[in-house]
Amino acid sequence: MYAHVNSLLLASTFDPLAIIIAVACAVVGIVLGIVFGYFLCNKIRNAKIGSVQEIIAKMKEDAEQECKAIKKEAALEAKEQEIKLRHDFERETREKRSELQKIEQRLDQRDELLTKKESNNLKKAEELEQLKKDLDKKISSLNAKQEKIDKEYESVIAKLEEISGLTKEEAKKQLTDSIIDETRRDVAIQVRNLEQEAKDEATKKAKDIISLAIQKCCTDHASEITVSVVPLPNDDMKARIIGREGRNIRTLENATGIELIIDDTPEVVILSGFDPVRREVARLSLEKLIADGRIHPARIEETVEKVKKELDVQIKEAGESAMFEAGLFGIHPELIKLLGRLKFRTSYGQNVLQHSLEVAHLAGLMAAELGVDVNLAKRGGLLHDIGKAVDFEVEGTHIQIGVDLAKKYKESKNVVNCIQAHHGDVEPKCIEAVLVQAADAISGARPGARRETNTNYIKRLEQLENISAGFAGVEKAYAIQAGREVRVVVKPEQIYDSQAKFLAKDIAKKIESELEYPGQIKVNVIREWRCVEYAK
Repeated sequence: MYAHVNSLLLASTFDPLAIIIAVACAVVGIVLGIVFGYFLCNKIRNAKIGSVQEIIAKMKEDAEQECKAIKKEAALEAKEQEIKLRHDFERETREKRSELQKIEQRLDQRDELLTKKESNNLKKAEELEQLKKDLDKKISSLNAKQEKIDKEYESVIAKLEEISGLTKEEAKKQLTDSIIDETRRDVAIQVRNLEQEAKDEATKKAKDIISLAIQKCCTDHASEITVSVVPLPNDDMKARIIGREGRNIRTLENATGIELIIDDTPEVVILSGFDPVRREVARLSLEKLIADGRIHPARIEETVEKVKKELDVQIKEAGESAMFEAGLFGIHPELIKLLGRLKFRTSYGQNVLQHSLEVAHLAGLMAAELGVDVNLAKRGGLLHDIGKAVDFEVEGTHIQIGVDLAKKYKESKNVVNCIQAHHGDVEPKCIEAVLVQAADAISGARPGARRETNTNYIKRLEQLENISAGFAGVEKAYAIQAGREVRVVVKPEQIYDSQAKFLAKDIAKKIESELEYPGQIKVNVIREWRCVEYAK
């Protein structure tokens, strides 16, 4: 057909009718091709649908067979599981049955035991009932006897009251009083014995420690003076010291702050002043001027300034020497200078620097014996009188001044407490403070350490005797052993042996509260009963 159309197109290339016919033939051919294609595609689609349906049917058949197989397998598994569960149930049932049988056996045994116990309890109850009856009989018998005894006791009491002339209450009171007196006497004797044993043991231990410390520590002491004596080569030197119209002596007094006393005493000039450092400056300056021979106001001022500088160096060296001798380090430089000033300070005839060193050594030795802080005890002992270095310049007691200085230069709280408590003004807060207090008392109370004026000494002894004689029952009181012991003689008809111990304690407490004294005072109470009869 296509060839025929092509031939027509070639034959009538330029014929319009032929062109139209050709176009119409071409359109008819296209339409026929489309129709033919549609029928062909429909046939192909129907063929494919048929094959798909066959595949679906086959798959459905396969699925049904597979489902049957799975269902059969599940049924087999369920049956196996059922068999397993049945076996487990039967096994557990057997075990439970055996346990129940055992429990039943135990219950049967318990019932048998309970039955036996009940029978035993019945027997015991019967025995107890019988015992109760026996006890009731005994109680009734005892009550009857008690009534009889009470009647006899009342009759005896009545007879005793008739014989003694005292009622029951009066007799009881007398008996109670006598028992109380005997008990008090026994307690007093026991207390006295215990206190004596404890005191003997403590005294022995304390004596050992203190004697050991004193044996290891030996220092010198000097007399307390407020004047210094400067020897002169001759009496002509007095006039040169006074100078024309007294210019030299006035210049020396103004430069040093010390009074010069020039009297009729041959070849001697007396320097008077309370500040020991100034007095030492004046003494050294005057000695240098006498040795030099040139004595005039300008030379005096120059010499005094030079001596002051030299003395400052000596003070510092003395403080450092004391610190090294005590084996201490880390003390503030200003405190070291104040320690050096104590070299020129005395108290009750004792050089304060030597006293401080002695206290430091004693406290350190006692601390070593007791196993406490040796360095703290030495530090507190060395600095305990540091306030005396400036007590001429600063108001207040040397204790308060020392506490302020220790706090200012960052000393520890325990060192401050050692300074504050060494005279018993406050309670010691550490054992080292107690040792410093004891060492201070030992250093001040040892024989020859301090001196006391006769007036103060006699006044202290009289006051000691008056305090001791002021108690009721005291007949006489004597102060002996330079005031270190008071002997009290009591009236034997007023003070018993058991009361003597308490009287000694009361006297000691009153002495402690009203009297100032170095060391300690022994109170010795003596009770003596003398019976005198004459043969005629």
